Amino acid sequence: MESAKSEIAATAARMVVEEGMEYGPAKRRAVKQLGLNARSALPDNSEVEEAVLEYIELFCADTQPAELAALRRLALTWMERLEQFRPYLGGAVWRGTATRLSDIYIQLFCDDPKSAEIALIDKNVDYEARTVTGFHGEPVEALSLSSVSRELGESIGVHLLVYDHDDVRGALKPDTKGRPPRGNAAAVRALLDNPAT
Repeated sequence: MESAKSEIAATAARMVVEEGMEYGPAKRRAVKQLGLNARSALPDNSEVEEAVLEYIELFCADTQPAELAALRRLALTWMERLEQFRPYLGGAVWRGTATRLSDIYIQLFCDDPKSAEIALIDKNVDYEARTVTGFHGEPVEALSLSSVSRELGESIGVHLLVYDHDDVRGALKPDTKGRPPRGNAAAVRALLDNPAT
């Protein structure tokens, strides 16, 4: 049972790194690819994250750090543009597992949920509004756009998840390993200044 979970995690990690998949879909596709029962016990996200880090260390150690830094710089640009909405970076770009195929996830904490959308319109930014699952499992509005990274020479998906201002309190609780699940612009700058942390 544990070996099957480890195999699912390793296969999902390859899909996350090589194809830019999110953890959930990667785990489900790994089960199919391995020919396992659809009801097989899945590894949790922390197990997949460990497998992603191992995969990056083995196969991407020469390229991933520069790609991650480029993504963090692009994220910081958007965070600075939208600073009035108290932006926090989350996801793989924050955790350090991102590659050039990863999207950027920025959470905005707004007094008025429509204000972020109005700000994008005012800046002539093309975006697509949709509903996604938020960090507490509830539906939240996401404003998705494409932004060119000059460093990487390609367009990167940027997803702005719009939360109520009061949600910021619960958003900063550390994860099970004691790590902050997201960081503000100052924290992202600190990561860029000292990538080993």
